[in-house]
Amino acid sequence: MRDLLAQANAGVLDQIAWSNTLLAFDFDGTLAPIVADRDRAAMRARTRRLFEAVCALYPVAVISGRSMRDVRGRLGEAPVRHVVGNHGMEPSEHLARYEAETAQAGAQLAVALAGVRGVDIEDKRLSIAVHYRAARHKRAARAAILAAVQALPTALRVVPGKMVINAVPADAPDKGDALLRLRADERADTALYIGDDVTDEDVFVLDQPGRLLSVRVGRAKVSAAPWFIRDQRAIDVLLSRLAALRAEARR
Repeated sequence: MRDLLAQANAGVLDQIAWSNTLLAFDFDGTLAPIVADRDRAAMRARTRRLFEAVCALYPVAVISGRSMRDVRGRLGEAPVRHVVGNHGMEPSEHLARYEAETAQAGAQLAVALAGVRGVDIEDKRLSIAVHYRAARHKRAARAAILAAVQALPTALRVVPGKMVINAVPADAPDKGDALLRLRADERADTALYIGDDVTDEDVFVLDQPGRLLSVRVGRAKVSAAPWFIRDQRAIDVLLSRLAALRAEARR
């Protein structure tokens, strides 16, 4: 993995700023720090200001594991052109079917995991997030969650995350599908995507040199992303450079 913000790689962002580029961001762990209480997740004030500036200069998408309504409410006044929720599922023409499958699975998981302490089942209407951050024995809790999901009569796709197991309808679009659709809708030549989690690997694995620049928040030994930024706080540096370079390109 290469450091996108290293001086030696400055030309990469120059090219992005001068191109017909769609910028796309995950929310938790990317635009906003990871927090213990998911309901308190928010961008820092400086990040919010920089993000608003970037949204005024580029077509921007936020592709989140949160519901579309939830993540939209956390973006403030930023003129974001596209908001995609539930790991790429929302919006979709199949929402009614996804919702029915998720409701049935959620009820069954609640029964199966009732005796596992520290587990919190979040119903996001179109997907389920089973959190185990509060569990004392995290490995055991994670194993129990995976076993319960695998035992469901309707197969769901498992999307691991940071102290969470997400379960989504097996045939639902993922973040990679969403990004490709948005890039086509924008008729963009290329896209820059930034994410921090296993769910973002659905974008990172897309092999499209010259058409997609995938960036991971935090360097990792196992990731398909060819680029990284040091940590979540470095998003401010990236946003600042993207805004400055685009403003210069428009002069």
